[in-house]
Amino acid sequence: MISALTTGILFGLSAGLAPGPLLTLVVTQTLKHNAKEGLKVAAAPLLTDLPVILVAVFILTRFLNYRNLLGVIALVGGLYVLSLAYESLKTKPLTIAVSEREPHSFRKGWWVNTLSPHPYLFWITVGAPFILKSGEEGLLPPVVFVLSFYMLLVGSKMLLALLIGRSRSFLTQSAYLWVMRGLGIVLTLFAIFLLRGGFTFLGIL
Repeated sequence: MISALTTGILFGLSAGLAPGPLLTLVVTQTLKHNAKEGLKVAAAPLLTDLPVILVAVFILTRFLNYRNLLGVIALVGGLYVLSLAYESLKTKPLTIAVSEREPHSFRKGWWVNTLSPHPYLFWITVGAPFILKSGEEGLLPPVVFVLSFYMLLVGSKMLLALLIGRSRSFLTQSAYLWVMRGLGIVLTLFAIFLLRGGFTFLGIL
């Protein structure tokens, strides 16, 4: 249970604060219009990700007896998390170009998140395997993992929209950069754990 909660918080916070297409859209909509429009963008993953989660879990349940395949998936997941750690460690202040257009914030957020490869990569290589593994202990750990993940993913983006609505210089402040670098270190440790699990599945360790 604690593992599910902490893992969900770690990845949710990292995904919520990491620079990327959806965060950029949260910022631009907030700067161009107001915090309310940024909140609409931040909420988009609540609708776009559910089919991805269900499909990823369904596919992996078909291959639970193929240890070599699970090992490869774990290795890919480890490398993906390592890339997230690298991006977090080299985070720089965001500079956003703003132009006036109609908001359509939720629709834009839906398209950006749907077309982004990150949700698919995360749920296929990291999220779904964790759900299946934690599900061996009962239904509650996977539920806690998913809920804590989205509470932090969506909540952190919403908080950023509110903070930027009050102070447009927030993303240039050192606190944001240090939080991202701290997350980068933790993600590196988690990537090592995933890589070790992949090598174990493959019989190398």
